Amino acid sequence: MNRRSFLKTSVIAAAIAMPTVGRAAQLASPAAAAMSPPPFAPTPESGWRRFEVTTRIEPSPADGVIRAWVPLPSMDDAAWQRPMGNLWQGNAAVMRVVGDAASGAQMLYAEWSASTGEPVLEVVSRFATRDRAIDFSKPAARPITLAAAERKLYTRATALLPTDGIVRSTARDIVRGAKTDEDKARAIYEWVVDNTFREPSTRGCGLGDIQSMLETGNLSGKCADLSALYVGLCRAAGLPARDVYGIRVADSRFGYKSLGKSGNISKAQHCRAEVFLERYGWVPVDPADVRKVVLEEPPGQLALDDPKVLAVRQRLFGAWEMNWLAYNDAHDLRLPGSTGPAVPFLMYPQAESATGRFDSLDADAFRYTLASKEIA
Repeated sequence: MNRRSFLKTSVIAAAIAMPTVGRAAQLASPAAAAMSPPPFAPTPESGWRRFEVTTRIEPSPADGVIRAWVPLPSMDDAAWQRPMGNLWQGNAAVMRVVGDAASGAQMLYAEWSASTGEPVLEVVSRFATRDRAIDFSKPAARPITLAAAERKLYTRATALLPTDGIVRSTARDIVRGAKTDEDKARAIYEWVVDNTFREPSTRGCGLGDIQSMLETGNLSGKCADLSALYVGLCRAAGLPARDVYGIRVADSRFGYKSLGKSGNISKAQHCRAEVFLERYGWVPVDPADVRKVVLEEPPGQLALDDPKVLAVRQRLFGAWEMNWLAYNDAHDLRLPGSTGPAVPFLMYPQAESATGRFDSLDADAFRYTLASKEIA
């Protein structure tokens, strides 16, 4: 067990985070969660919660060296998420934290020699989260400035998020007549909710190829598709925006069965989005979860005017319930030490051998599990 590494990465972070976390307010009562339609009003006053996620990978033996990358909590914001350190153990010859300089994404890198019979790695990550909610009735007195380098980063095109052609023309049509950046961001959010739908047969969280979605007119998919569409349209309209890749770690406290997962979270990955507005800073949004509620919330196939949908639609422009771990906002990421192609985003464990990349969307064949628990 690599306790020295754990102490280096976690004790300082825990010392900073724990005093504030210790002042957690009371959580919503079970009675509140039973109301119909479910309330959905996460606010910072909901209090800090602490979680532990354990990722265990046992890559199928393969020829030659096996390399693996496990995403670690990298988003660090005093208002809503604080990483508290990582601990790892296994029989890999190399185990160390590596990062992506462009995005700040961090991951645990492991490397097994060809002679390793049964590769195994276990990573434990602890973090604290607090619900986010923007009060749009209280804009900043002065515009909030986003550094030039950040603005460039979050308005740029990526391999799957072009900002020209059909993406730009679609964005222009959506925001025509909008006077402020908030008006534009809201118009794009409403358009995505109205025109997309969740496709349960999509593998994993989807790919996020927004040009193909718009050119074919097939605006279906899952969270990585719908969030990417929102982010790409925002960027094409001149609004800084980013996908945030993570995983659900607890059941929803607001009564939505479709918007949470606890225990075995191996298939609970979820991508959200943020848009930067000059009077509010980074604003959380999640049009994909509106469409998840439409499809999956009992009894299923809800109408857009169903009270459950209306409630969540209103709240998910400007709020996130933080029963979710945010890993990073990386796009087109080259895994450090990899001989394979870049990954469009890092939300799943990754591994490769001499014969190629493992299928990260097939947890059973790859042989990995993720488990979460809330800690005192």
